[in-house]
Amino acid sequence: MKMKFAKSCLVAVAAGLLSTSVAVAQEDKAASLDELLNMVKESRIQESAEHKQREQQFQREKNNQASLLKQAQNTLASEEARSERLEQTYADQELEVEAKRKQFNERLGSLRELFGHLTSTAGDLRSTLSTSLISAQYPNRGEFLTGLIDKMNSNTRLPSIEEIERLWYEQQRQMVESGKVVKFNGTVIKPNGDKVDQEVVRIGSYNLVSEGKYLNYIADGYKMEELTRQPEAFLGAAQELQNASGGLVGVGLDPTGPTGGSLLNALIDSPTWGERWHQGGGVGYAITIVGIIGLIIGLWRIIYLTLVNAKVSSQLKSKKANTNNPLGRVLKVAEDNPHVDGETLELKLEEAVLKERPAIESGLAILKIIAAVAPLMGLLGTVVGMILTFQAITIFGAGDPKNMASGISSALITTVLGLVVAIPTVLLHTIVNGRAKRVIHVLEEQSAGIIAENAERK
Repeated sequence: MKMKFAKSCLVAVAAGLLSTSVAVAQEDKAASLDELLNMVKESRIQESAEHKQREQQFQREKNNQASLLKQAQNTLASEEARSERLEQTYADQELEVEAKRKQFNERLGSLRELFGHLTSTAGDLRSTLSTSLISAQYPNRGEFLTGLIDKMNSNTRLPSIEEIERLWYEQQRQMVESGKVVKFNGTVIKPNGDKVDQEVVRIGSYNLVSEGKYLNYIADGYKMEELTRQPEAFLGAAQELQNASGGLVGVGLDPTGPTGGSLLNALIDSPTWGERWHQGGGVGYAITIVGIIGLIIGLWRIIYLTLVNAKVSSQLKSKKANTNNPLGRVLKVAEDNPHVDGETLELKLEEAVLKERPAIESGLAILKIIAAVAPLMGLLGTVVGMILTFQAITIFGAGDPKNMASGISSALITTVLGLVVAIPTVLLHTIVNGRAKRVIHVLEEQSAGIIAENAERK
């Protein structure tokens, strides 16, 4: 019984050792219990050796860590001492810097006030050069001014004599060049975007002209652009200036700004008569048509009545009736009825005058209507334009006047067109009416004379 128990215990111990031991491989199998015991013994001996080796390694590492800790403590103490020395050095140097700064300010003296004036002058000059037309001919003139200003505001740097002299030189050159009209070659940007190298004429610091056209100067990048719209009234003088080699040449310039100016912009942005006419819209077109009709009728009636007056005047000098004029036709009626009584002759002459009156007074009614309707049409356009203006205010608000410009332009232009049509039409009506009345007066006067002569003969 004991043997069986011992064997079972040995088997259990061997099984446990075989499962945990690295030295014994699974494929190695003991042939007997004694061999199994030997294998377990050898495994324990091997594990014991490994444990001792590990203990020795741990001991060595412990000793090494102690050495490193001592070394770190020594380094910490050294750095703390060094930090104290550096703090003392910093405090000493700070006192020395303060003393040097005080000495610097005492020695600088009046130069500080001079540097203040130079800084102000350099700042103003930099602003002037950045927008001056002269920079189109001499670019990058003001780049050194930024460094000069930094030096004059610094406590550790001073400007050189050369830099101060250059500041004086650039200021003098700006004044001198502002009074010159010179030619130079530059790159001009055309309205279609092309860049062309061509001759440019600079008129002081006011305007740039090239090939008879005005240019716009863009300070960012020193660019020169040809204006999309040109002041037509001054282009001839600009071309003459371009071609001139000396002497005096009259040319239009804008003194209000170095990069174009408000006067030039206002001049080129002003709409032409054609653009103003189109601003009137549909009502403006209708007024124009009515005005053209009135003008044609008025001129036609003036020419017609002038010829009629000439023929009537010629008929007054002739004793024989000529049927090519109203007076001749009235006299012809009297010649054809020599023996009728006075009342009959009066009626016939009155009938002849009435027949001539429509041809003589033709067109007067139309001119009168046009003269009365044109201002009303202008008023209609004004109302339409104001409606458009209020619609724009409703949509965009009243902050930007450009949104209301179209409506206001339409309102004003139609009013102007109405008056422009009405005033000449009234004058034409007056002229035509006067000439027509003169012819009718002659006809009535001659008819009355013929009736009186007939009565005397009877």
